[in-house]
Amino acid sequence: MKKISDITIIDDDAITVFGLRKLISSSVECESIKSYDNGKIALDALTEFYNNNKQIPQVIFLDINMPIMDGWEFLEAFIELPISNRIRINIVTSSIDPFDQKQWEHYKSKSHHLITFNQKPIDRNKITEITQVA
Repeated sequence: MKKISDITIIDDDAITVFGLRKLISSSVECESIKSYDNGKIALDALTEFYNNNKQIPQVIFLDINMPIMDGWEFLEAFIELPISNRIRINIVTSSIDPFDQKQWEHYKSKSHHLITFNQKPIDRNKITEITQVA
């Protein structure tokens, strides 16, 4: 198993964040797990990392439905950043709306990043699979 330097969770649900942290910590070797309550806070932090030549997380877990800036708005802005590394972005949602599937297809085809669509809940086996570096 390759060690991952940084993983980021972007989700406004504290229980989901807690669960993902526990699963990641027990399944994946990584140096740090950061979390943000909404896409705006996350985008600001990641933009600052990029602008200051700091490590961009190799793996991102992204919720769709959040206040202030939702997952789609985050994704739209994030893929515009001139990040050359390929980031694995895991959309993790309980949504069954066909619109969300179409949005995922749109962003997946629009970006060089590896973007996956995953239904909640996520189990240990899925965590191991979707935390592989892109």
